[in-house]
Amino acid sequence: MFDLQYDALIKEGVDPRHIFQDKVSGAKDNRKGLQEALDYLQDGDCLIVWKLDRLGRSLSHLITLIDGFKQKNIGFKSITEQMDTTTPHGEFLFSVFGALAQYERALTKERIMAGLKSAKQRGKTGGRPRVISPEKMQAISEALKSGTSKAAICRTFNVKRTTLYDNLEQMCRCL
Repeated sequence: MFDLQYDALIKEGVDPRHIFQDKVSGAKDNRKGLQEALDYLQDGDCLIVWKLDRLGRSLSHLITLIDGFKQKNIGFKSITEQMDTTTPHGEFLFSVFGALAQYERALTKERIMAGLKSAKQRGKTGGRPRVISPEKMQAISEALKSGTSKAAICRTFNVKRTTLYDNLEQMCRCL
């Protein structure tokens, strides 16, 4: 597969010394080849890729990368999709992609909010389960009022110190 991409980049006029390659999937966060290419690019350069999915992990990631190129006066071309942000047509196409990504984010947010609202109406709450039950917290509160040290409370109630402090902080905010 790389030979096909390499040949297409050479045909497009890319200097072989300036071809960067990742050894991992485009879906991975840590991509050495991409990072090297991004570090190499300068004002007035143009990044050429064989296909859009070779660059971004998702549409929103792709939009973010290309927006960054635009801010640094770096062009972007995709051979397969014939996208070229150095032309008015390519700039328009990129704007459409950006609008689609924004629409996708809005729909995702809407679905998440609807799901959370529905769960809340059914009595479900999100997040991690409480480590200290309200009853145990009441007993801890009474022990503190009677002068028991926090270290002794942690041992007695089998609670880690950070958990105790987090719950005390939360309890104080509620008062």
